[in-house]
Amino acid sequence: MSAIEPHPEPTFLEVGGERNRRRIAFRRRFPTEAGKNRPGLVWLGGFKSDMESTKAQRLDQWAAEQGRAMLRFDYSGHGVSGGRFEDGTIGQWLEESLAMIRKETQGPQILIGSSMGGWISMLIAKAMGTAGDTSALAGLVLIAPALDFTEALIWSKLPQEVQDEIIRTGRWLRPTPYSPEPMAITQRLIEEGRQHLLFGSPLRSYCPVHILQGTDDPDVPPNHAMKLVHHLASDPVSLTLIKGGDHRLSREEDIARLLSAVEKIA
Repeated sequence: MSAIEPHPEPTFLEVGGERNRRRIAFRRRFPTEAGKNRPGLVWLGGFKSDMESTKAQRLDQWAAEQGRAMLRFDYSGHGVSGGRFEDGTIGQWLEESLAMIRKETQGPQILIGSSMGGWISMLIAKAMGTAGDTSALAGLVLIAPALDFTEALIWSKLPQEVQDEIIRTGRWLRPTPYSPEPMAITQRLIEEGRQHLLFGSPLRSYCPVHILQGTDDPDVPPNHAMKLVHHLASDPVSLTLIKGGDHRLSREEDIARLLSAVEKIA
């Protein structure tokens, strides 16, 4: 087997209007002859995650071995992209994701969305359905998909005093086991997120969906994944419940399941 080319340094794409322009970092792997007729992969990371996460790097390594195209990037305020994390919203990160897919991919793609990236993946499918652009969707692989998380998994579960603090000060510093620094939950994130809520009406993915969900996930409970299954009544969807799996699903056996799910789609 020939040596796999190392990935180049990040490239940047300008996204947004003049008053809200963001410099988005991305890494794009082009297909080889062996993989040029197979769908590419697009990694959509989670809230305050980045394109150098364990799963993203392992997917990129696998794509290289398979000769497949792959795109991964950092939302604004994440990783090495421009902007402040606290200024970000679901709509802004969706805009960046759509711009990346439309400008930096060719042909059908498998969207691989982790946590918040699962919500953004479904929002991308909705936008592409509205635009009549669904031929770009080969499949979705969603890892603990956190649809509507700003409302369903954060706001609705906060004590009244914390809700009051967010309204009074504009933010709340939420402790997190994933970082020594607390995570800022802003009023703008919550309020803007309400414009993108998906649960409550039937959803379309326009392609096969495979959901990977840990049974011991403290952030996105298994019944949240089941709710998505029930909302996807018109598209093929499968759900793998991983006994003992946490939110990140980054163990070796979890990554093996992820790679298998991607390969089985196309």
